[in-house]
Amino acid sequence: MAQSFAGQNLKYLRKLRGWTQEEFALKLGIKRSLIGAYEEERAEPRLDVLEKMGEIFKLSLDDLLLKDLRETKGSYLSRRRMQKLMSESNLIHFVPIKAAAGYLAGYADTEFIDELNTFTLPMLTGDNYRAFEIVGDSMLPTPSGSIIVGEKIDHLEEAKSSQAFIVVSRNEGIVYKRIEKSNRNKAKITLVSDNPSYQPYQINAADILELWQAKLVISKVASQQRWDVNQLASLVNNLQEQVSVLKKKYN
Repeated sequence: MAQSFAGQNLKYLRKLRGWTQEEFALKLGIKRSLIGAYEEERAEPRLDVLEKMGEIFKLSLDDLLLKDLRETKGSYLSRRRMQKLMSESNLIHFVPIKAAAGYLAGYADTEFIDELNTFTLPMLTGDNYRAFEIVGDSMLPTPSGSIIVGEKIDHLEEAKSSQAFIVVSRNEGIVYKRIEKSNRNKAKITLVSDNPSYQPYQINAADILELWQAKLVISKVASQQRWDVNQLASLVNNLQEQVSVLKKKYN
């Protein structure tokens, strides 16, 4: 019978995350004493415990049982995987432009999401964030090539008008816009650009697949758009005109 590394791996992964035995036991839904028994190899982890560990660490049963994870940290891929494991739940998956088409098909596929590159930001915690690369000048002064870090909004009702969102929809794909909602016609959502050269347009609320409220904008310093006083005045006037038109339309 092949040697089982389950107990050793359990201890290694627990320490990798910096959890106490008590904390790990709570996450696995078992008693702390069982963690001690597993780590000291006085008992073999039950199948349901191994399956829960596999869910937490994104590892197969074969990995947990048959591989000594302590000895796999030498290769680049293993180091990268371990780095991901060290982050409890604050990994931000990044969707570059080249992955946008695939994202529309795989946004609900956990395997597709796991293949995306990830990063962390110290000011954001939790697993409710995602980053998207944008192109075009419709949201100037936010320049093309910027990365928008958004927080997931589960229901359209929670989204507030005039705020900026990454909107993932069936027909429009992935766009970065401000949204305007109408109390009279909840079946339609108006998408508004910050650049007044672009006219607002409507999409069907039912076509929206995901909403990510913009929390951070990451862009290169050299690509920051500069505005003079006249441009800013023109921008404000045009935005005021657009808001007036929208108010008349919905009131």
